[in-house]
Amino acid sequence: MSAIVSSPGPRYQALLQLLRTAETLWNVSRLFFVRWDLSPSQFNLLNLLYDQPEGCTQIELSRSLIMHRSNVTGLVDRLEARRLVQRRDSARDRRAYRVVLTSVGKKLVRQILPHYYTAAEEVWSELPAARANQLIHELARVCAKAERVAGNGRLDP
Repeated sequence: MSAIVSSPGPRYQALLQLLRTAETLWNVSRLFFVRWDLSPSQFNLLNLLYDQPEGCTQIELSRSLIMHRSNVTGLVDRLEARRLVQRRDSARDRRAYRVVLTSVGKKLVRQILPHYYTAAEEVWSELPAARANQLIHELARVCAKAERVAGNGRLDP
């Protein structure tokens, strides 16, 4: 068990900076996707489906997007109204639907991705590729550790 820490240290400062960075990136992405009349969450859902020709269930989308199923339902409803996705009966489970991209949805994702990749490269341009790979590894470790700590109930006051 870890000792109780009575004052913030560099790891706490790193946490705050990570949260600030995530918030800033989210807000900037909201502005980025406005030109396509999408929210970042809507784009994330479309992008997830882009590589899934068989589509995904809403439960699978919920897990991948790290959001509650009811929020996914709303996203799918809005994207379906725009004819970007479609619900199809699941061959494996008659109680479930698979959400798939329509041809219009695929076309939109193909239109957005080059701009998205360019913006990502611009945002991260000062970070060498090797350092970016190291950061990916380090953040994955922090994420796994946070899940373990939360699973042990240590995040409760």
